[in-house]
Amino acid sequence: MAATVVRYLRSVGAPGSGPGSAAHAPEPSVLPRPDLRAVGEDERAPVGPAEFRAVLGHFASGVTVVTAPPGDEEDGPAGFACQSFASLSLDPPLVVFMVGRTSTSWPRIARAGVFCVNILGAGQGGLCRRFAVSGADKFAGVAHSPSPATGSPLLDGVSAWVDCRIHAVHTGGDHLIVVGRVEALSAAGDEGPLLFHRGRFGRIADTDDA
Repeated sequence: MAATVVRYLRSVGAPGSGPGSAAHAPEPSVLPRPDLRAVGEDERAPVGPAEFRAVLGHFASGVTVVTAPPGDEEDGPAGFACQSFASLSLDPPLVVFMVGRTSTSWPRIARAGVFCVNILGAGQGGLCRRFAVSGADKFAGVAHSPSPATGSPLLDGVSAWVDCRIHAVHTGGDHLIVVGRVEALSAAGDEGPLLFHRGRFGRIADTDDA
């Protein structure tokens, strides 16, 4: 680009383009492009996605459905099944969940600015499967009511729920880390939690303490 400008100034006889002027300085050289190369074996991630998923699957987690109210008249409510939910802070009361960057539900939740975490009970595996699919009407036939603080869908029969406003969003590799400030919450029933472990649903077995 600089060389093109110099040639143009010379052609039109612009001020300062005479002998001895800066316009007669050597034209700047263009650096060559760096050589492209493949990633070396020693530069690759130490573990592959399949191994990572298989090993981390040994960590049992609870199961939730994160929901948000409609963003406008044309959009219905948003929701997706989420295992990566946890409490974060007592003061102020904060919770956190992780969502994939490719999620189609997340942009709608982000626009709403609020969400409700529906903590599923042991008998709600079917409800989790419904919200784990993409592109379907997830709320068809699912009874729900507006949560008290944000109006997000509160699903009937859940074990507990946590009503939140989005407090912060951080990047985390191929996921986003969403922090919510708790506005209201309640434990809705005594049923044990729905668990997910190594690709299967489970529940806590009743055992006597030794």
